[in-house]
Amino acid sequence: MAGIPFFYIFLIILILIGLLFLYLVVDFMIQKKKYLQVIRLVDQLDEKYYISEMIPKSSNLENQAYIYALKKACKAMNDKISSLEQESLDYREYTLSFVHEIKTPLCALSMLFDYHKNKTVRKELDKIDSCVEQMLYYARSGNPEKDYFIKEFVFSDLLHSVLLDYKPYLLEEDVHILVYDADTTVFSDEKWLHFILSQIVQNSLKYFDKKEKTLEFFCESKEHSVLVHIKDNGCGIQASDLPRVFEKGFTGSLRQKKHSTGMGLYLARELCLKLGLSIEIFSKEGEYTEVIITLPLNTHEFKRGS
Repeated sequence: MAGIPFFYIFLIILILIGLLFLYLVVDFMIQKKKYLQVIRLVDQLDEKYYISEMIPKSSNLENQAYIYALKKACKAMNDKISSLEQESLDYREYTLSFVHEIKTPLCALSMLFDYHKNKTVRKELDKIDSCVEQMLYYARSGNPEKDYFIKEFVFSDLLHSVLLDYKPYLLEEDVHILVYDADTTVFSDEKWLHFILSQIVQNSLKYFDKKEKTLEFFCESKEHSVLVHIKDNGCGIQASDLPRVFEKGFTGSLRQKKHSTGMGLYLARELCLKLGLSIEIFSKEGEYTEVIITLPLNTHEFKRGS
């Protein structure tokens, strides 16, 4: 070493440092590539909990331990998800079965009360029937593709059916019905839309507070859609409550006296989303409440919600 000039020693050290730096750079690039590959795999997966099956094998013992732990954790989570999904399916099937079974005696009781003209009991029975109907559609909303059928129909025919269901209550409350520009052809599921409109009509009936009550229906045609307007002159909704009216269980700060469940508008919005429709609500406290549902004019404009 003593005979080697200092310049060569310095050059050798410099080369070694350069090689070490090059090794570190190459190793960093390799690790970065693997890191980015995992990130890409995660981003591309719709069901992220399958990532453990997609991660490439590693020769690094520490990485192998982490991958093993991740696979065990993902398997446990997948097993739990499968169990919960099965429980949810069983509960939904039981609920649907219960609703269909209970509708038979309810129908029989309804006919009996009609025969005896017992309006008070009949009204209470209708409340039960309404709650059962909400339960049915709540259960169906979790798996709607098996329950709905999109077809073409005239909106005024559907509206007539809804109003016929509520005729006794509309007459009892002396509600003035206004319908115009409703002979429009639309595409949707009649059964589901009937339920959605029913929830809105029920809501209007609950919150009328004026001597002269009006419930207004009309359609507004656009280029690719039809806007269905349902407007009442009831007590309206507080501005602070308006953004929350579609939340599950929300009844409003001044509307609890009506014993609302807060499920009607929530279900209406949920079913609209499943059907690919939009629903909006506008109101001025003490004056009116207006709900607008946007329906497609043809099947090409129809988009199912997720």
